[in-house]
Parts: sequence; structure tokens; C-alpha cells
Amino acid sequence: MKILALGDITGTVTIRHLRENLWRQRRALGVDFVVANGENASDIHGISAGDALALLDCGVDLITTGNHVFRKRDIGELLEGSCSIIRPANYPAACPGTGSAVKRVGGWRLLCINVLGVVYLEPLACPFETVERILERERGKYDISLLDIHAEATSEKLALARYFDGRISIIFGTHTHIQTADEQILPGGTGYITDLGMSGPVGGILGTAVEPVIARFTTKMPQRFTLAGGEIEICGALFELDETDGRVVSVSRIRF
Repeated sequence: MKILALGDITGTVTIRHLRENLWRQRRALGVDFVVANGENASDIHGISAGDALALLDCGVDLITTGNHVFRKRDIGELLEGSCSIIRPANYPAACPGTGSAVKRVGGWRLLCINVLGVVYLEPLACPFETVERILERERGKYDISLLDIHAEATSEKLALARYFDGRISIIFGTHTHIQTADEQILPGGTGYITDLGMSGPVGGILGTAVEPVIARFTTKMPQRFTLAGGEIEICGALFELDETDGRVVSVSRIRF
């Protein structure tokens, strides 16, 4: 069984690219399930309901999000009504949506969890305690599991991965838009990579047009960020699991 995790989808142009290419890549790689972080799908900040539905129509089975999840006002209703898009679980319970979902992958029940890091980001509930509560609540209701850690600090991502090693099948990080080169199977059997990277236009700075970013750094003045140009590159990781016991047997970086 193969699960493909795609890094931060950036811009509607990337959704169009996936519409044209993702199913072909799924077939070529033999992918059974695709999870993608979509919090920047609506041209840098946020994801609209329409863009989320378009992503799901492209061949994405589950959308995770992050600190920009609530930037588009219409996403709340979709978060409440769909089990195919989740938001970080450590937001307050009053926020729309949920931080986990159980999806079917063949004969397996896959528990998907999304959590936001708190180092250099919003002071939300402790991600360690949040994930622990979800695992306890869902005990006996899933066979394999994955966790998207949307976080700034690499140390926080790796600490979470070490803490849940052997208890969560697949753990990957998102948010930095830079793909890391540390794909591995941890000692307890968890497949891990610190950051999947960005899926979006490569002609700018982390998916954003060059000029306003440089102006922000050099003048310290507010700027209006716009989507970068250039070719579209899709980054992520492919996790292969043994179909007999659900154990991760390989982790590979993906770029196409």
C-alpha cells in the first residue's frame, strides 16, 4: 500500500496543474491514497471552499491545513460538513471543523491527524497533549495513522515524531515550503520526513513573487504579496506500507 503526501499546495495555478497531472502520477507510482496540505491553495493565504473541492476533484483524498486555514470566510461550512478536509486539532473546540478523520484505504482504516506547532507560531494548545488525546479517543477505531505537523521549528517536528514513534505510522511536517532531505524510518517503525516542501510555482520565494519579499526585507515596510510565476513543481513524500501488518517499509522524497 502506498500513501502519497504532498507539501503545501500554493496557488490556484497549482490546483490546475494537479488536475492535469495527479491521476497520471498516482497510476505511475501505484498510489492508493493522497493527502495534501492545502492551506495556501487560494493564492498564498488560505483555502476557499471552492478551491478545496477542486483539490479533492483532482485526486487528493484528504486535505490538511495550518495557520492560514481560516483566512477565507467560506471555508468554515466545508470544514464542518466534510470529512475530507481537517484543520489543526489544537485550535479551540469552538472553531469550525475537526482535527482528525478516519478514512478507508482498501481494507484499512486510516486515522489522519493535523496539528499546529507552537514555536514561533500561535500559542495554541500543546500539540503533544492534543495528539495524545486523539489517539486515546480513537483507540480501536483505526488500523494505521498519519500526522501532519504544520510547524515552523524543525526541532518541534522531530520532537513530536520521536515522542510518537511507533504509535503513529506516518509523520510528516509542512509549513516551511522547503523539502528536507531526512526521510527515514524511525527506530520504532514510524515513517518520517521533517518537511514535504512546497507544491507550487518555483520562480519566486516560497511561492511568492520576488519583488515584494525583497522590499519587505530591505525596507521593513508592509507589502502586498502576490503569487510567483515560473514552472510548477510538486513536492512530497511517498510512504510504502506492508499490506499484511501496516508497517512502513520505505519513505521516498517525491518531486515532479
